Amino acid sequence: MYKPNPIDTSDVTLSDDLLELTEKVAENVHEVWSEGRIADGWIYGPVRDDNKKETPCLVPYDDLPEREKDFDRNTAMGTLKLILKLGYRIEKN
Repeated sequence: MYKPNPIDTSDVTLSDDLLELTEKVAENVHEVWSEGRIADGWIYGPVRDDNKKETPCLVPYDDLPEREKDFDRNTAMGTLKLILKLGYRIEKN
């Protein structure tokens, strides 16, 4: 049985600038996901229906329920923390 084993990033703290970047990355995660869904034939629908390829999440990021935004935020934050944990620096030009 598969047991996920992500790299522990619990000791990584993001600066205020990186926390701000988290939201921008989360929004882009949603945009990339939406683009892929649309390319696969999915459309907006009031409830998720895999057979009809309908999902209520095919809306702009700002219109997503907070629960869905949190999923994207967690993905973004985890990615940024992993980058730092691996010894990389993130700098704004």
